[in-house]
Order: sequence, then C-alpha cells, then structure tokens
Amino acid sequence: MRTYDVLVEVSLRPGIADPQGATIERALPALGFEGVSGVRVGKAMRFAIEATDEPAARGAVEELCKRFLTNPVIEDARIELTERS
Repeated sequence: MRTYDVLVEVSLRPGIADPQGATIERALPALGFEGVSGVRVGKAMRFAIEATDEPAARGAVEELCKRFLTNPVIEDARIELTERS
C-alpha cells in the first residue's frame, strides 16, 4: 500500500449564486481594495489516503467527494494527489 496526501478544493459550479462571495466583494472597497471582482468562496480539505496506486487513490477520493464531501448538483471538486516518499 502507498500513502497519498490529498487536497480537495470544492467550489460552486458556474451560474450558482455565491452569497458569501458577493458579501466579501461588496466589503472590499471599504477596506481599500478597489477593482476586485468575481469573488467566489469555496472550501479545501486535506487528508491522507492509502491505496495500491494513484488511480485507485483518485477513484476512492472521487467517490468520497461524490458521496460525502460535495453536493454534486451545485459543486465541483478539484483533486490533487501527492505520493508520500
């Protein structure tokens, strides 16, 4: 078995309203940050997983995202795997 460090970045799909991002965007000019637009809020999760190889690890993480970590109707996940030495 090999161990992989995993980073899952979850973001709302294009076209899905992002009220948190809109709130942040509206607040930025008052804080002196002009010209910032298109703010979107997401979440990131880091963990380790054991698998026989990278395709098996990726498949397990994809299933974990689909069943638990994301709402596949409105969210997308980007998965990054790094094998530990």
